[in-house]
Amino acid sequence: MNTTQYIINDIKPFDIETAIKEVQVAFNQLTYSHIPVTKDGKYAGCISETDAHCFENDRHLTDFAYALEPFYVTDKTNWLDILEAFAMYGSNIMPVLNSENKYLGYYELSDIMNIFNDTPFLNEAGAIIVVEKGVRDYSFSEICQIVESNDAKILGVFISKVENDTVQATIKIGHTGMNAIVQTFRRYSYNVVSSHDEDKFLEDLKERSNYLDKYLNM
Repeated sequence: MNTTQYIINDIKPFDIETAIKEVQVAFNQLTYSHIPVTKDGKYAGCISETDAHCFENDRHLTDFAYALEPFYVTDKTNWLDILEAFAMYGSNIMPVLNSENKYLGYYELSDIMNIFNDTPFLNEAGAIIVVEKGVRDYSFSEICQIVESNDAKILGVFISKVENDTVQATIKIGHTGMNAIVQTFRRYSYNVVSSHDEDKFLEDLKERSNYLDKYLNM
């Protein structure tokens, strides 16, 4: 996926000598969390809206160079890594540099999210199943084998949670006949976290519970 087509240049980076008052005015007119800053024509980092509004407006960015956040991606960075960078730095704007560290422009978070929205994981019809297992016991190859052994196709799988030595994997499957897949995961000692209408194991438990209630109330 070529992301360079999404590079934007409609906002000129601030020079490090820019007055804080000018920076504050710009943030009041924009919806960005950060704006890039350059020094001697080279990218120096980003100034955040929160910081800009805390600084005295009669001073300059150079007085607060320590507050610049030096995050960026390159024009070769994979779109998933770009999305990770957005999440890591809590920004809705991501500066883009080339291999020579020259500032090229920036990505908007919404544009990169739209790439994710266009993947089969989100826009293809299918069903979601969430399973969990010990962090040392699960494997992607086993997860794929379980799904594909039931004549289903995987549209996507990712680790959605890691907690207390347990891993949760979220899987999108290209059909809705889930019962056989759910039961196979259980046979391989996976805990099925998501709920499924076709889950006959839970239906059997419910029937047995109802029967026991009737027996106890006789």
